[in-house]
Amino acid sequence: MENLERYSRQILFKPIGEEGQRKLLQSKAVIVGMGALGTVIANHLVRSGVGYVRIIDRDLVELSNLQRQALFDEEDAKAELPKVIAAERKLRKINSTVKIEPVLADLNLDNAEELLGGFDVILDGTDNFSTRFLINDVSVKLNIPWIHGGVVASRGMFAVFIPGKTPCYRCLFPEVPAGRGETCDTVGVLSPLTDIIASFEAAEALKLLVGAETNKNLEQIDI
Repeated sequence: MENLERYSRQILFKPIGEEGQRKLLQSKAVIVGMGALGTVIANHLVRSGVGYVRIIDRDLVELSNLQRQALFDEEDAKAELPKVIAAERKLRKINSTVKIEPVLADLNLDNAEELLGGFDVILDGTDNFSTRFLINDVSVKLNIPWIHGGVVASRGMFAVFIPGKTPCYRCLFPEVPAGRGETCDTVGVLSPLTDIIASFEAAEALKLLVGAETNKNLEQIDI
């Protein structure tokens, strides 16, 4: 078993302790989207010692990402690196003992079950309703909890969906809203907000993985 010294401050937190830390080291998480939310989620999970983290995204790093996407820098943007590759390089330097699997792909009907199956938790780093509905449907079918997060302008929300225990995403949003509505591309977004929501997502994931009770509400915040 790995030396636990790097997690000493987390182990001192009694609701986690050494037993919880060992559970984290044996856990598997998959993050869909490696943008503003996904990079912060990945950073927290890898630093916390979640043993296996798969990151999924199809996009390349752009200069406009750097305002809020925490794992990227100007060299990544200049080289137009795929986000999952740039993120993997940073994350390996943070914690080389964690298994990080980058998947350069668009999550879709053909690959969703293959890419999301077998994990302990799915985390939402996406920016569109269609992908969230797809995540939800796979979550329900395969009985995998997932954690939703969304941000735009100064407003954000997050929720934990556990099949058989909580309502699902389609219970709250029965249909995909017409049009795209407000997006970060049209009305912008604040960097502190993306960090806040993604950190809540990561915290709820840690609760799930150590067997603690998660937040039961759809939480909303305007900073």
